Amino acid sequence: MTSDLTTVLGGLARLIRPRQWVKNTFVLTPLVFSGQFNVPEQIEHALLAFVLFCVASSATYILNDILDIERDRAHPKKRYTRPLAAGEVTIPQALVAMGVLYAILLAGFLVQPLVTLVILGYLAVNVGYTIALKHEPVIDIFVISSGFVLRVYAGAVALSVPVSPWMFVTTLCLALYLASIKRRQELIQSGAEGRQVLGRYSVPLIDRFAEMAATGALVFYSLFVVTARPELVVSIPFVLYGIYRYWYVVEILESGESPTDALLADKQLIVTVLLWIGTCAWIILKGDLSL
Repeated sequence: MTSDLTTVLGGLARLIRPRQWVKNTFVLTPLVFSGQFNVPEQIEHALLAFVLFCVASSATYILNDILDIERDRAHPKKRYTRPLAAGEVTIPQALVAMGVLYAILLAGFLVQPLVTLVILGYLAVNVGYTIALKHEPVIDIFVISSGFVLRVYAGAVALSVPVSPWMFVTTLCLALYLASIKRRQELIQSGAEGRQVLGRYSVPLIDRFAEMAATGALVFYSLFVVTARPELVVSIPFVLYGIYRYWYVVEILESGESPTDALLADKQLIVTVLLWIGTCAWIILKGDLSL
């Protein structure tokens, strides 16, 4: 009995995929660039938005796994790594967990209604993705990327601050880059059997998608810095190095099917991200204190 309970709890923990919550740190981007990361009330608002997005993303993962359970059972890897496909968690148990997460979001609406509305948009997009859009080439990449844009927007809404258009387009390009690389690695490692849509891509095509998106991310970030925060020009090398390093991790170390796993497994990427965040925060805080 205890062993069964442990298996179920472990399966539920993997079902909500807490490692993927790293993606939700995009919610905190407006907190950094607005210079309000030293205001306790704003920190509280941003962290609550982050938590709500973690809840929403976990609910989305559960729904996706429920709908894809038969396909996952036929997949050479996912039949062991996905708790539902592996039989560690039953569909009724997954539905209960998903219901609890939706209840938390409902409670969140009472505290941060505008942020929750953005999250509802995120959920709607992901339902469309899970049911149909993930089978449409190019559209699938853009839908994945839209989730990161919505995260940034939710962070801005939580703080009641405007977001530079450059930040939006930079986020979109960076997300398109990560999504393209994800599809590339899935195609190389699993072939068309991994996802239905992979059979309608080719590696050279996805490489061109990734190159265009990476170039756009760097250019638009630089334009954002020059127009909105010129003092952050010293942060550009970190962005450039991060893109180069990530591509190295993907191409040589054969990672990238999961951007989160690629980031957490590479010390240089982690250090680069931390240095970028620390540099931006220090420069913005120093500039605000000098006013």
